This record gives sequence, C-alpha cells and structure tokens, in this order.
Amino acid sequence: MSRNSLSLRHSPRRLRRHPAMRAMLQENQLTPADFILPIFLVEGEGIHSDIVSMPGVFRHSIDSALKLCREAVSRGISAVLLFGVIAEGCKDACGSASWDSEGLVQKATRAIRAAYPDLLVIADACFCEYTDHGHCGILNAEGDRDDNATLENLQRQALSYAEAGVHVVAPSGMVDGMVTAIREALDAAGHSEVSILSYAVKYASAYYGPFRDAADSAPQFGDRRAYQMDPGNRREAFRELDLDIAEGCDMVMVKPAMPYLDLVRDLRERCDLPVLTYQVSGEYSMLQAAARAGWLDLQRSVLESLLGMKRAGADAIITYYALDAAEWLE
Repeated sequence: MSRNSLSLRHSPRRLRRHPAMRAMLQENQLTPADFILPIFLVEGEGIHSDIVSMPGVFRHSIDSALKLCREAVSRGISAVLLFGVIAEGCKDACGSASWDSEGLVQKATRAIRAAYPDLLVIADACFCEYTDHGHCGILNAEGDRDDNATLENLQRQALSYAEAGVHVVAPSGMVDGMVTAIREALDAAGHSEVSILSYAVKYASAYYGPFRDAADSAPQFGDRRAYQMDPGNRREAFRELDLDIAEGCDMVMVKPAMPYLDLVRDLRERCDLPVLTYQVSGEYSMLQAAARAGWLDLQRSVLESLLGMKRAGADAIITYYALDAAEWLE
C-alpha cells in the first residue's frame, strides 16, 4: 500500500498547511526592537558618503546621522551603536581623540539624546579608529599591546562617553580586565546607571574586512590575533564569559554572528544575562554581493540569517540591515 493511501497518525505537515497556523506556531520571531543599527560618524555637515566595500552603508556627519536615527525610531528600532571615524591627522599613538568631550561620538550622543530621548545610545569603546597604528590600545616598545596602560585610557574613554549621555558602553578591544576597569571608573564618577555591553567573545575573524574600510581602522602592521580569540576555540569562550560576568558586565556579545551561532547558543545556555550578537561587515557584504549577482533573494536571505541568530539564542542583533529588516517585517 502506498504512503499516500495510509491514514497518518502523525503528520507534521498538518501544522504547516495554513498560513495562520504557521504564524501562530512559529517558535521564534523577529521584531524591529531586536535590532541595533551601527552608525559610522565623520566630521562635517551634510555628509552621507559611500563605503565601497559595504554597498548601502554610509559614513554620516552628525546632521545626517540624526536623519538616520529618525528613520530608525519610525521603524521601531531600539538602539544605535556609534563609531567615530576621524581624519589621519587627528590620530595619535594612544587614541586620545576618543575621550575628547568634543569628539564625534560625544557630540553625536548629545544630539541624539536631545532629538530622540527614547532611542538607546551605545558607544563602541576601543581605540583602533583613533590610533595612528590601528591597534586597539597603547603599544609597548616591542609593538605588543600594553594592557595596563590601555585600561587607563579605556576608563577615560568610558567616562567621556558617560558624561556625554551614552546609555551603554561597549568595550570591544578584548583587553583583560576591561569590564572591571570601566565599571570602577563609571561608579566612582557617579555613572552607575550606565550599562556595560562586553564584547566578551570576539574572534580574530576574516569577516571584519569591510569594517576596517568603513572605520579606517586597519592595523598598520601585524594583526589582532594576540588579543582576539582563535576561531578554532570554543571552551576559551566560556572562560571569557565567566570572567566578564564576574567583573560586572550587564550584557555579553558574540562576534561575528553566522560562523559562531554555536557560541551564541552556548552562552544563552550558560548565563542569564542578555546575549547579543553582531552580524558583522563581512556577513553584510557577502549577502549583498550574492544578491547583486542574482544568486540570492536579499530580503529572504537576510531575514533568514537574522532569524537563525534569534533562534540560536540572541536577545538582540547588531546588524547593518536593521533599517531594511525593520521595513521588510512591516
């Protein structure tokens, strides 16, 4: 007797046949509130400049960034993540422009808070965009990062952000002790309400390439494998997670997203803190390139990739597709 003529006791397809049934029973769902929109800031006015390796993403002067924030708010996006991109002549060996009270991130934060008080402002706390050597902190005579000296500057940077009104400081440099240093500095200065989103599990990934164009942050020599994690390591992520939780972070992140969804699931199962992930520049550009070549449907592939991150356990997703995805979900 053929299968079609049998009376099936168990038929999963019965729960898939009707669109309303599928919608009602979907286990994981995306909403615009799940997304965090990264913004690259530059000095000037009326600037909305292309990033060649990231089609559809731009560098913005603060007035242009405010228009972007207006669009984000109108589409229900929860937060923005700010990166400052400064001219070469403003960079130095320690990245001192990053804690200037009149720096890009600081000025943008004040403007965004005034215009859109309900939008969450997150500031990336690192130095690669601000140092003339492109590494994430102060270097010693041998060209290696001096973590202790870097932590002192990270405190200066975090305090400057908090004083400007940032809601969340997000240290991304994988500096040992960075959460403790920032938490102590913030609390001592009366900024105990400012949260810390730690890039707790950040891999030395090939997927960061387009970001380095966008932020003008490529290292002038060597690479960052001495402080970012080896892509082959999983157990090491648990140690990084446990240390940052013990140091007092409020949220944790896995970066990149798609190649490390196993780690998103691992962190979700190991801790009760919010777990975020970052769909990084290489992931963005890879989908863009495939769609532009006609090999993928951009909308379906982007939403599927974001849903996979949510299904893996991400509470929120940093993505350059935030505006597009929010519009598609409408």
